[in-house]
Amino acid sequence: MSDIEIRDDRAAGRLEAVAAGEVVGRIEYFVLDAPGQALVPVHTIVEPAHEGRGIAGSLARELYGIARREGVTVAPLCPYVVKWAERHPDEAPAAEPELLRAAKEWLVAHPGLF
Repeated sequence: MSDIEIRDDRAAGRLEAVAAGEVVGRIEYFVLDAPGQALVPVHTIVEPAHEGRGIAGSLARELYGIARREGVTVAPLCPYVVKWAERHPDEAPAAEPELLRAAKEWLVAHPGLF
């Protein structure tokens, strides 16, 4: 994993894993502003040639790290991130049910974005 750089493209809503200048994995997310600010991961994708190298886990860990540094919550809707958070409760505090509900409602109100 040392040859992987993780970068946050907030404007595009992507946390990207880059190797040799190529995006090899990403978490697609949006920023929720109400009822509280949260990063909401919707999809985690790793290119088939790069699967099994821990890229998805590194992306999830970095997403929670960004949230911690910014003082916001992660409200995961992505099944991979939900499972990762369950396995790493010390790094991934649970989101309040109200926040998760608002994230789901936002996603329903914005069809076609993800």
